[in-house]
Amino acid sequence: MWERLLELVQTALFWKYATIPLISGVVGWITNVIALKMTFYPLDFVGVWKIGWQGIIPSKAGVMAGKAVDLLTEKLITIEDRFEQIEPERVAEEMEPSLNRLATQIVNETMEAEAPEVWENMPVMVRNRLFQRMSNELPEVVEDLMQEIKNDISVLFDLRAMVVDALESDRNLLNDIFLRVGEKEFQFIERSGLYFGFLFGIFQMSFFVFLGYLGWPSGWVLPAAGLFVGWATNVLALRLIFQPLRPTAVGPFIFQGLFIRRQMEVSEEYARIVSRRILTSRNIFERMITGPASDRLATIIQSHVKGAIDAITGMGKPFFQLATGTRQYVDIKNRIAQRFVEELPHSVRHMFAYAEEALDIENTLKTRMQGLVPLDFVGFLRPVFQEDEWKLILVGAVLGFLAGLAQLMFVFADTLVG
Repeated sequence: MWERLLELVQTALFWKYATIPLISGVVGWITNVIALKMTFYPLDFVGVWKIGWQGIIPSKAGVMAGKAVDLLTEKLITIEDRFEQIEPERVAEEMEPSLNRLATQIVNETMEAEAPEVWENMPVMVRNRLFQRMSNELPEVVEDLMQEIKNDISVLFDLRAMVVDALESDRNLLNDIFLRVGEKEFQFIERSGLYFGFLFGIFQMSFFVFLGYLGWPSGWVLPAAGLFVGWATNVLALRLIFQPLRPTAVGPFIFQGLFIRRQMEVSEEYARIVSRRILTSRNIFERMITGPASDRLATIIQSHVKGAIDAITGMGKPFFQLATGTRQYVDIKNRIAQRFVEELPHSVRHMFAYAEEALDIENTLKTRMQGLVPLDFVGFLRPVFQEDEWKLILVGAVLGFLAGLAQLMFVFADTLVG
């Protein structure tokens, strides 16, 4: 037996056999690369009628976004907790210069449009006193307004809905989050296909040679082994990324899921992406102003502005009403309040820098994510593969089978026994 095997090694046929583990490694690598590409791309469906493909993540953007956000909202931050850090006094301080200019502009415009004669005939001293009282009153108005927003923030702003909407509308951003956070794990999946495929290929080659030596049919081995390699390399890579959850000793070696071992690094990258591309202070306040609860916010603003107008006119209110008429006074007050609502998106930007500092979303996300127990932490990236995971494994198996069949047909067609 051994003499015959030695003779075989010394023949050209040996080099054909030697291609088996090499091709097996390449097949393992290619199937894993393709499986990963098919997870994220293409962003839009490509095909004819219903026959085609769309990346698993983009095709289920809503589901994927929801799963990603659940970790964010259930384990990491709440909007109530973050807004509690905002000081109304600082908001008033940041916005005071721009609001003074805006208030002067709005009052001038409104009075010239609604009561031009009254405004034109009003003594300059009275106007200046009115503007001075307005300037004195505005900081308190802003403070009260901000405090009410803080109290009602759960009604005015839906953190989960905002993030899900952002990720659903920008599937490339959703892809980018997973790709950047799991970058090293995905590289491992690609490389592991080569390593595991080569190792499996050695056993495949040995079995193939052994069957040939015995004179038994061996043609089925290559496609069957290709199918196994395509399946096994995907399954093994996925298991090694997430398991074991905690450091586990096997002899002198310590094993732990690759993703879990990078918890500190992953948390930092995740916090950076989410805080700088989604949960910015600009996006949060713009969502409040233009989102589903914008009417509620407008009502709150109008209420505070109208109250401020009554406070500013003070004891002169009856005389002002007499000069303009009670109905027109109400119209003026309503118009000023409405104009403040309309101009708010432009004015609120002056507090973005302070809000970013106060909300401190990046640091909060990073710290809390780093403190998650392994099971909760794994829950962030695991859904990427759990959703239609069988498709990825099936793709790997089919590609492996086809590669094995091609190897049989083009490399070993003239050397098969049986």
